[in-house]
Amino acid sequence: MNSRRTFLKSSASGAAALTCANGAAFSAALPGPDKLTVALIGCGGMGTNHLTLLAKHKQLNIAYVCDVDDTRLRAAAKIATSAGHAVKAERDMRVVLADKAVGAVWMATPDHWHAPGAVLAADAGKHVYVEKPCSHNVREGRLLVDAAQRNKVHIQVGTQSRSTPTCAEAVKRLRDGAIGEVLVAKAWNSQLRRTLGKVKPSEPPKHLDYEAWQGPVPEAPFYANRVHSSWRFFRDYGAGDIGNDGVHDIDVGVWGMKFDALPNRVAALGGKFFFDDDQEWPDTQYVVCEYDAGNGGKKPRQFIFEQRIWSPYVQEDYENGCAFYGTKGLLIIGHGVGWKLFGERNKPLEEMKGRADLSAHHQNFIDACLKGEKLTAPAAVGHISAGICHLANISTRLRKTVELDPVKEVVTNSPDANALLRRAYRPNHWAVPKGV
Repeated sequence: MNSRRTFLKSSASGAAALTCANGAAFSAALPGPDKLTVALIGCGGMGTNHLTLLAKHKQLNIAYVCDVDDTRLRAAAKIATSAGHAVKAERDMRVVLADKAVGAVWMATPDHWHAPGAVLAADAGKHVYVEKPCSHNVREGRLLVDAAQRNKVHIQVGTQSRSTPTCAEAVKRLRDGAIGEVLVAKAWNSQLRRTLGKVKPSEPPKHLDYEAWQGPVPEAPFYANRVHSSWRFFRDYGAGDIGNDGVHDIDVGVWGMKFDALPNRVAALGGKFFFDDDQEWPDTQYVVCEYDAGNGGKKPRQFIFEQRIWSPYVQEDYENGCAFYGTKGLLIIGHGVGWKLFGERNKPLEEMKGRADLSAHHQNFIDACLKGEKLTAPAAVGHISAGICHLANISTRLRKTVELDPVKEVVTNSPDANALLRRAYRPNHWAVPKGV
């Protein structure tokens, strides 16, 4: 039911990468000017999508695949080996990160491992491609940005629209003033998800190292509907669908509006209006973010996000998308389909079709690692997009407008909300990020 997964699997290859944001100077180990030794950490659905493309890439040597699920680990090793890579199958990411021959890693783990794993990799001198959302909470996002700068490595976030030529063309229209001054944007995630049901705690399967899967988060019993893709709908492990599919749409809005900091305030309402199951995040959300004058723009600006993951119909002709409202027109991007440009009084002016390009996003990251080129989705912008998701969830959870100091990244009007900028970790776990 999720068309996003379909276009990721069938994304076009070979398109030229486009750049729009500066990344840190690189220092990770390189095997040569034209070849990069890499590892994949996390061999689930998205990890397999990455691996299928990476295994065919002539500039890559895949040294490791890593996962705490033996079944997935064996399947990943088979894909890499069949493509001619002398790959090692490893359950412990620390072994992978200790190998100095590895210059870069793909971090395709569940969300609660994204920032902890990526920070560990950066501290080990590796470049990192980390899946979205790049953090589980606002504080982790800032630590990720700091880790990239501290270690002088590239950290690319898996929001592949930023490397997709179709989307770049749409954003160029905004930059060129095609719709005048843009003061408001609205992103949406409208699709039909499945119920997760209600289950009781049970013993984890023998092929899964559940202790390692939990990692640095507080220990909890095993629930069959909280692992392998479903984890994103539970507070300890993910950020809900706003942080899953929604973050793609939000990131396009951040890109188009040139937001380079978190908003000054976020007001959100929502909850579980449809699903009667175990998932903990909202299936329905309406979010309004405000940027005051001086926070990246001369005038106040507004950013809206709508989510309904129970509605089997599209909005504005796109299941997932972002609309930009200007003083002279309207631009709508369905970043997995294309975009449409309208002038005053809804006059159709231009449109372009094209799918999100995962291969181009890979190539941009590889070129950054090997040649020092600019990343299209560095940690600094990934942090803003993920941070909006986290702030929206906080506001929804507390039913309170969140006032934020976007420079210090602290909530100024609610101690309860400020506490939720961070998370609790398992005491003394080796993967707890420094500075939490």
